[in-house]
Amino acid sequence: MIPRRTSAALFFVCVMPGFSQAPVTQTASDKSPEIVSHDAPATFNTKVNLVSVPVVVRDKSGHAIGTLKKEDFQLFDKGKPQVISRFTIEKADGRVVPLEVTATDPDLDAKKVDGPPPASRFVAYLFDDMHTTFGDLAQARAAAVKYLAESMKAADRAAVYTTSGQNALDFTDDREKLQETMNRILPRSRQFNSSAQCPDISDYMADLIFNKNDPTALGFAAREAMACGAASTMTMAQSMAQSMASQVLNVADADTQISLAVLKATVQRLSAMPGQRTIVLVSSGFLVTINHLGDESETMDRAIRANVTINTLDARGLYAIVPGGDASTANLSIAAATTKARYQSEAALAQSDVLGELAEGTGGTFFHNNNDLQEGFRRTGATPEFMYLLGFSPQNLKFDGSFHALKVTAKDTKGVTLQARRGYYAPKHSTTPAEDAKEEIRVALFSREEMTDIPVELHTQFFKSTEQNAKLSVLAHVDLKHIRFRKAADGRNHNTLSIVSAVFDRNGILVGAIQKDIDMRFKEETFGARIGAGVAMKTSFDITPGSYIVRLVVRDSEGQTMAARNGVVEIP
Repeated sequence: MIPRRTSAALFFVCVMPGFSQAPVTQTASDKSPEIVSHDAPATFNTKVNLVSVPVVVRDKSGHAIGTLKKEDFQLFDKGKPQVISRFTIEKADGRVVPLEVTATDPDLDAKKVDGPPPASRFVAYLFDDMHTTFGDLAQARAAAVKYLAESMKAADRAAVYTTSGQNALDFTDDREKLQETMNRILPRSRQFNSSAQCPDISDYMADLIFNKNDPTALGFAAREAMACGAASTMTMAQSMAQSMASQVLNVADADTQISLAVLKATVQRLSAMPGQRTIVLVSSGFLVTINHLGDESETMDRAIRANVTINTLDARGLYAIVPGGDASTANLSIAAATTKARYQSEAALAQSDVLGELAEGTGGTFFHNNNDLQEGFRRTGATPEFMYLLGFSPQNLKFDGSFHALKVTAKDTKGVTLQARRGYYAPKHSTTPAEDAKEEIRVALFSREEMTDIPVELHTQFFKSTEQNAKLSVLAHVDLKHIRFRKAADGRNHNTLSIVSAVFDRNGILVGAIQKDIDMRFKEETFGARIGAGVAMKTSFDITPGSYIVRLVVRDSEGQTMAARNGVVEIP
């Protein structure tokens, strides 16, 4: 009988707002079953308010160091030392370990076929076509195309996105499609034409005038308005400058909001890929005003939680501000032109701040002040060989949205440099257990990290019903000897195992994920035998022939320990 193909969307079980699954109820009667299995929403608990801090430590030669331990680090939140409760080391060369397909089920025809390596490294190229000029964008596109043509490997997948959303290509290993998509990217700027505006006010100056009430910037803009004949009195000129600053800032803030939203969405897309995840943001930079600092911080938080590294490349390369100003300052005096050039220089630096902050805050690389953009893509397309992920839970954290400055130091280390996020914003409200649960299951399921708190065996089997249809089974055997049970009022030993199986295709796209909860209520007289036998669970997926990555996550409710395994299967 040919198995019916089921939509992949039906496999993924998630927590939806307003939805809750009724718990499995059991009486204290000895006749109630000791093991009950049922499908359930993905509900994992997590420590609330855990702040993750990625840290890259480099030696004098710039090479990442991976030999430090948790006790070598000190972490400060607003100057107060914190207890590092979580500590992991991320390695850039982490790979999915293939598992052999076993034949434990006589109904399945099991065999292993060697094939190309599955996707394990994902790079999303995000071109900021809203803030980058045609010349800079054209050079960046050409360098990116050449870099991919020479360096893309069999296990690599790349995607192309833009901040305007005009051109996009999801993850693929097709170099021709990547090149074609990149070559279609054009500037989509909505900024004011400075040559036609009087006074000529940049985003940076508009922020000084409108948000920071800078009298010097306002006075300079007003004098420029009078110099170009737009106003006859200083009062009129100041009013005109304030009005122009408001218009410029409204457009700039809207574009910044869009750019950060697209970056956040790119992080979310990458978080669903089962491997090493990197974003390369190609931009000339943009101004992040006080109104959007929280959005920037939230984007970094999401990237850190999803193990996504944000690398940034300044498409301007090595640039310089023309001394005395450019052609647009021809009607200004030498002193005024010099002042304008200073504002332009400060604006250029302010626009690049966001690129540096995003890279530094997520353990990435910021490539700037260099015209060798192909080398820039080589550096930003890679991740540090070693990255430390420190985690701590702030004590007595107030949900007021305030900024918390962070500082990380390494003890007894000389001649090394540390790269770590500068701080975070406190949440404005506490998260619910359901929200924490949903985030934890997502991170665990899409991570490439193997966890061994619970001993678990993973096996895969498949059966081809036709040339185009197959059934893949994921078998998990959990060792219960090291799991803690709770003695309940009914005299039984209680615990619940959550077993999540997921399948990804060769491009890292999720095919399906199923969660099963196993409620264990062992009697005292059978407890030893049950523990010795362990628990086995089989989950099946209807798929087509091809290369697949299998991800298995197991968690127990009492000890809140976890296990995770990776596997690879090729169905001819």
